[in-house]
Amino acid sequence: MSRAALLVLADGRFPAGGHAHSGGAEEAVKAGRITGAASLEDFCRGRLHTAGLVAASLAAAAALGVDAVALDEAADARTPSPALRLAARKLGRQLMRAARATWPSQELDDLARRFPKGAHQPVVLGVVARAAGLGAVEAAYCAAYEGVSGPASATVRLLSLDPFDATAVLARLAPELDRVVDRAVEAGRLVVEGGVDELPAASAPLLEIGAEVHAAWAVRLFAS
Repeated sequence: MSRAALLVLADGRFPAGGHAHSGGAEEAVKAGRITGAASLEDFCRGRLHTAGLVAASLAAAAALGVDAVALDEAADARTPSPALRLAARKLGRQLMRAARATWPSQELDDLARRFPKGAHQPVVLGVVARAAGLGAVEAAYCAAYEGVSGPASATVRLLSLDPFDATAVLARLAPELDRVVDRAVEAGRLVVEGGVDELPAASAPLLEIGAEVHAAWAVRLFAS
């Protein structure tokens, strides 16, 4: 295992397309649910324990070698919003392009052929982690961290929030992120033995509703 590969994969400058997505923060800002650092922290905490947990579990299971097609179907079932499913597949396709150039592997090539329009991003992330020589823990950390760092970065642009305050939010959430990753890795291991029904299905209705509202906007700063 190369911990340096983890730094490359988790780096915000890795060209996986995440910079174009706010993780629901743009709609939440307009709706008044995020107004500053305190409400950003509440938003990120809720996202971490719902969508973040599901994404981290999918990534962990994929990193453990669970069938990506079955995991992609499970991701679809846990994503009621068509707008969020579309965003997840766009992000998966972009991540795949970057990963195949960075860590060429037959497994990535096979997945790209199976999903020419993109598999769900957390599933791709888990397979990419395998190609990079990483394991389930590292894949889960990447997925969980992306789930909160995206909204934090977006809010700096959307609200002109002090980036120091946004980073402090992520630091305060770090212990909870550790616990979510532990749960996700355990779920991934259960999937290996018992199938995809072992995956968590933590729901975040406001994220789903907000994504549909956001997708209908004529002018958006972020894609989702």
